[in-house]
Amino acid sequence: MRVFRTTLLMTAVSGLALCAGAAHAAEPGAPAAESVDGQVEELIVTAQKREQKALDVPIALTAYSGAMLERLGVQEFDKLSAFVPGFQVQNQSPNNPGFVMRGITSDSGEATVEPRVSVFQDGVSISKSRGSYVELFDVQRIEVAKGPQSTLFGRGAMIGAVNIIQNKADPKALDWRVGAELGDHGYGLFEGMANVPLSDTFALRLAGRYKERDGAIENVLGGRNLGSTDTGALRLSAHWSPTARLDADLILNYEADHPTGTAFKSNSYNPTNIATGQALGDRDPNSPAGLSSGYGFEGGAPLGLKRFVQGATALVDYRFNDALTLSSITAARHFASDEVFDPDGFSLPMFVFAEDARGRQYSQELRLNYDNGGKVSWFGGVSYFDEEARTRVPLQFDERYALALLTGQLAKPNPQPTAVLTNTAFLSALVTGLTGGAATGAVAQGIASNLGVHTEQFTNYGATKSWDVYGDATWHVTDRFELSAGLRYTNDDKSSGVASQVSQRSILGGTIGALSQPAAMRQAILGALAVPGAANIPTSAAYPVPMFGLFAQPTTGNGQVSTQDFTDDGLTWRLVGRYEVTPDASLYASYARGRRPKVLSSAAPSAPMSPGKFTPVAAETVDSYEAGAKSRLLDGRLNVEGAVYFYSYDNFQTNVREGAQIITTNAGKAESYGFEGQATWQAASFAEVFATYGYNHGRFKAGIRDGNRFRLSPDHKVSLGASLHADLLNGRFTFTPIYAWQSKTFFDDDNDIPALQQHNLLPDLVQDEFQNSYGLLDLRLEYQPSFARWKVGAFVTNATDEKYIKDAGNTGDSFGIPTFIAGNPRYYGVTFSLRR
Repeated sequence: MRVFRTTLLMTAVSGLALCAGAAHAAEPGAPAAESVDGQVEELIVTAQKREQKALDVPIALTAYSGAMLERLGVQEFDKLSAFVPGFQVQNQSPNNPGFVMRGITSDSGEATVEPRVSVFQDGVSISKSRGSYVELFDVQRIEVAKGPQSTLFGRGAMIGAVNIIQNKADPKALDWRVGAELGDHGYGLFEGMANVPLSDTFALRLAGRYKERDGAIENVLGGRNLGSTDTGALRLSAHWSPTARLDADLILNYEADHPTGTAFKSNSYNPTNIATGQALGDRDPNSPAGLSSGYGFEGGAPLGLKRFVQGATALVDYRFNDALTLSSITAARHFASDEVFDPDGFSLPMFVFAEDARGRQYSQELRLNYDNGGKVSWFGGVSYFDEEARTRVPLQFDERYALALLTGQLAKPNPQPTAVLTNTAFLSALVTGLTGGAATGAVAQGIASNLGVHTEQFTNYGATKSWDVYGDATWHVTDRFELSAGLRYTNDDKSSGVASQVSQRSILGGTIGALSQPAAMRQAILGALAVPGAANIPTSAAYPVPMFGLFAQPTTGNGQVSTQDFTDDGLTWRLVGRYEVTPDASLYASYARGRRPKVLSSAAPSAPMSPGKFTPVAAETVDSYEAGAKSRLLDGRLNVEGAVYFYSYDNFQTNVREGAQIITTNAGKAESYGFEGQATWQAASFAEVFATYGYNHGRFKAGIRDGNRFRLSPDHKVSLGASLHADLLNGRFTFTPIYAWQSKTFFDDDNDIPALQQHNLLPDLVQDEFQNSYGLLDLRLEYQPSFARWKVGAFVTNATDEKYIKDAGNTGDSFGIPTFIAGNPRYYGVTFSLRR
């Protein structure tokens, strides 16, 4: 199947490329051009809805051209984040990325949660977590704007925005390119692009990529290695400019991801042969794991992800005159993802979970831009956003193994074999211990006999209909000083929903639930749970025992959806002053208000067969104060910029675990401050050097988390790199070393402090869910002859084979058995490309 997808995708791309080549044969060319006159590349960006030099934009902005991204080997967001100060991306899987901007994380898969960091494709929000991680290919540039950008980018840009500007079809230029990469761990990447003008006013562009790599973590229980890559992406775009005043683009994007399961690794239990109890490995996250989907869960679905993302965008610009332009952005998008994972991280099929997420959205924006080169320029517009999403989380557990875990009788580090763990006499003794002697003898034995494999699921639903009206103006007070001010009003009509159901009565859940009841009721429930076949006896007057769940109690009718509607509105704004010290240097200062809308957090009920629970969480706000400087020095050979900032948060929204569920709660106040700097220096005609540094001190300032660090947020982050050229062998060699380093990182806002994990089913008494400081070294070497358009190269990532983890805690943390996910090991390979 993978070969078929690869062949289909590359046949489509290469076919159009060859057609282009037949229409216009490629000409021999020179090596890739240097910066003009030995200067550092100067990008034109559109972060403020108009074309400007990056130097002239008075916000902390990092932008890279597609050519620069190619030189750096950037194909995905996590790699991009190494070169953007204040920006961090955690890629647990394409279905579960964490986007972090100046310490604030946006990664929740809950249908009701609003993002804090917006991700855009050509001005269209793709920010819903499960649909936001996309391949970066055939890109014109990427702009990362830090700080509250609601006025410029709209909903979700509370603390920053990432905008991917994709290459569009161009009627003026016939162009094509094909490329391939091959490497260790079965790595292969194939990509192509063809831009074909069909007339002076109409063109088509087709671009695609397919890549695969075997996982780095062996699964000792059999099957493919864990944590593989299997991604295909295709984009078709069309451009039409029937008159000098009208430009229209249609862009169709499609991506499919089918990696193997995430390599969750327990730090409590070794992978073992479940029949004999013999250890098959150790607890090192980088060593082989023993994971399975067990018992035909979700129709026998294997561990891994099936994810599909598709979207259509129409961009229309109409110029009334040289000063006034009307822009329309119309978009529709849909994603569907099913991920099956083994959250306990060891061999016993104790727990297996899945996440089935669906989302669809439609948006329309109309904007007027006015700029006649005079004292005042402005833009204003309206937008509409309609979204529906739902996330279903089925989970299956073996009550016998779970009982041994809850009673501390699942031996460490090698669990007993299944013959012991499923023995009725052994389980009967555990039941007696769990109930403190309330269930003994025949009752304990009856409960033990009824324990088995149990399935539950809970689903949350979210719907949003939102409209915005916004405006932003810049007043050139003098030739050197300008003021910009923007305001956006947003109104949301929203709905939250929740449903929970069980496949049958959880004997273990009922036993635990009985312990909180008065003595007479406790004994009656325990006796009823000991009746043969108790898991499947319908609730009735003769058998008045609820349909218990263990992790999520069922809603009314064992699955009825509970919903609540609510509205929310609010204002966001910005005020910015910029002073041009010289034509190549400027200073700026800003104050901005960011806002994350009110949330109605949903959860399964506490008592079986009850309506779902809804908890309103107030809108989160942040006041941002920032000052910065940008300069272009040494006749354009050195670009330097830096910014300092301070953020003050009210009603900080964070996630907490309640059993297996994750809910949103108000953590009160928080603040962060920091510095970001970046520099690019054309040190010589043959050497360009670049560096970034980010310092972010993000801490909670109230409640039980007072003083805790923000999750996924290192205090320090550094990247250093160079592009070195040498003209040899009738061509050019380019060597690009890159080193990225970051300081200690926690993976949860509770910082794995035992006292803050009160909602865990089992306490986690060890603070070990963090990654100490580490650095990664990447190397690339390329050769391009002067007499042809082809290029060959070699690369190695994580050249020193640094051992690190990219996540810890995860679902297993709820049960006192946190899991760890290893970072990528050393990879190496070769590259080839050919362009017109």
